[in-house]
Amino acid sequence: MNFSAAREFALQLDSQDPLAAFRNDFVIHDPNLIYLDGNSLGMPPKAAQEKARQAVEEQWGKDLIRGWNKGWWESPSRVGDKIGQLIGAAAGQVLVNDTISLNLFKLATAALTLQPNKTRIITDTFNFPSDLYILQGIKNLLSTGGLDYQIIRIGASDNDVTPDLAALEAAIDENTALVTLSHVTFKSGYLYDMQRITDLAHQKDALVLWDLSHSVGAIPIHLDACNADLAIGCTYKYLNGGPGAPAFLYVNKAIQEKLSSPIWGWWGQKNPFDFSLDYEPAPGAERFLVGTQPIISLLTMEAALEPTLQAGMDSIRAKSILMTDYASFLTESWLAPFGFSLGSPLDPTKRGSHISIRHAEGYRINRALIEEMNVIPDFREPDNIRLGFAPLYTSFADVWEGFDRIKRVMREKLYEKYSKQKLAVT
Repeated sequence: MNFSAAREFALQLDSQDPLAAFRNDFVIHDPNLIYLDGNSLGMPPKAAQEKARQAVEEQWGKDLIRGWNKGWWESPSRVGDKIGQLIGAAAGQVLVNDTISLNLFKLATAALTLQPNKTRIITDTFNFPSDLYILQGIKNLLSTGGLDYQIIRIGASDNDVTPDLAALEAAIDENTALVTLSHVTFKSGYLYDMQRITDLAHQKDALVLWDLSHSVGAIPIHLDACNADLAIGCTYKYLNGGPGAPAFLYVNKAIQEKLSSPIWGWWGQKNPFDFSLDYEPAPGAERFLVGTQPIISLLTMEAALEPTLQAGMDSIRAKSILMTDYASFLTESWLAPFGFSLGSPLDPTKRGSHISIRHAEGYRINRALIEEMNVIPDFREPDNIRLGFAPLYTSFADVWEGFDRIKRVMREKLYEKYSKQKLAVT
């Protein structure tokens, strides 16, 4: 498409947008706010707001403990199957439960203990740091049993935008137990070819665990078709489940009965209400449940899924590509003269639904945008301003206006009044 920097062009794109009406399904308190951080925390859907009220006032308030027999107990698997529709997973393989980090710990540990004679874990420097911390903790834990695990972190093939795919391929050998990567990397938005990496790992009899946190709800995912082994993801980014909403995990049916969870809890017990004093794992993926789940948050998140399910992932992806292409165009045409560079792939087939724009004064520019321009992006070290585009509620006019305000910050040098010292939360 031939883009134009005129505001009328953005309005024209909005007039042709088949997803434009979904914006009305979200709670938007300040129409002048340009919110470009849906890749960190999605906006609240009106359905989720109403469900939260209903869950407290009517279900908890009136049903009390009877709520467990009215859909609460089954909610991890019921809601998991709904997410499964978005990530290409047949029923019985996705569970909503716990946090991303806990689910990573459970699945990664299970994968490693399934192959005790293999000691290599392959990941990359693009992975979310918390994922790396969890892997380091697992290595430390399992090393007490005499095993010497190696965590191999693949670096970049360019300026921290693209992972070194040749090095990644070379690192996966016969001693590799697990390959675990973020499907979309959190800084640059680079999108891995899930099929290719999964096939490479399987050629060496390694398992693959995908972190879908920055792709679920923004990109069509085909876990079953790719024969992926394991996956985790969050629900508070593009799925709009709310801060601290429970995460999800995926376990391919082909390996469910082979794996054992490292945390044995009563929700993962085969017959939990027998209250046996000895643990017996539940069949299938449910053995990875642990304790009582946060039902109010889970039910609220379930309602939040509805706009995404209604819109469909192909339509969402088509708009996402158009928005990130448009934002890349504005970066080059408007911001490059001020010293910005694009920190994300130009090829949309290798990019998620957010881009990074890089500038040496990125932190102070980010602060000026938030505190003076009513624009909310986020900043990631060392120089990345991330701009997230949530196709269900972000308009093309929002994108144009956001970039226009960035341009104003640079033209008027508004960022210069801010300290370079980082705040604890940005």
